[in-house]
Amino acid sequence: MRSYNPDLTPPWKKSAPVPEVPADPDLVVEEVTTGFCGAVIRCEAGTVTLEDRFGKHRVFPLEPRGFLLEGRVVTLVRPVSGPSRPTRTASGSVAVPGARARVARAGRIYVEGRHDAELVERVWGDDLRIEGVVVEYLEGVDDLPSIVAEFGPGPDARLGVLVDHLVPGSKESGIAAQVTSPDVLVVGHPYIDVWEAVKPSALGIAAWPTVPRGQDWKTGVCRALGWPSDNTGAVWQAILRRVHSYKDLEPELLGRVEELIDFVTAP
Repeated sequence: MRSYNPDLTPPWKKSAPVPEVPADPDLVVEEVTTGFCGAVIRCEAGTVTLEDRFGKHRVFPLEPRGFLLEGRVVTLVRPVSGPSRPTRTASGSVAVPGARARVARAGRIYVEGRHDAELVERVWGDDLRIEGVVVEYLEGVDDLPSIVAEFGPGPDARLGVLVDHLVPGSKESGIAAQVTSPDVLVVGHPYIDVWEAVKPSALGIAAWPTVPRGQDWKTGVCRALGWPSDNTGAVWQAILRRVHSYKDLEPELLGRVEELIDFVTAP
């Protein structure tokens, strides 16, 4: 007769001691028994609430060895109240605790759309407030030359513009070439949409899919990845929550935003 071990404890709960990790907001973990993967949005006495990339919430008990963090078994614990101040901003700059926002400069940074503006705020918001730089979105750059003329740039009111898909031969490159003021800097990244500037690894995907020409890019991406394609705004908010710092963005975007901030704030 075959004998069975009466100990029914799951294997992952029998191994050596595992690290305890504070369930800080935005920490991405996977619950071991269900495979549910999401970011921490709330941690209360005995439970943690996770949100997946589609915005679905689930509540789990804070059990020992109950979660995977980057493939390793961990025990989530409630964060200690009064966390220490960060020494760096999300952009990697030295944090200035207690610094007040500077009065807004006359200069501005324009970006193409709302998603671009929200991503810039997510990573560079602290820096921009200290420098007094306002970021505005244009809903496209087709009328960029007239927008620049209306702004009236000058040595004391420089204008920086971030353009999507600024590559040789693109429509955007032709528009950007029409802006010749020395007090305006137009730079861009190679991506069709700013979504692509978020590293796939930050989202748990292998790569951004290729969308056939003529198809709406965001819709095509959502369909290829199994994300809801009827509400790309909600999908974007889920993507944005996975961006915690400059480390989650591609260097082709990082360098261009830093370049614009330096241009607008130069003496």
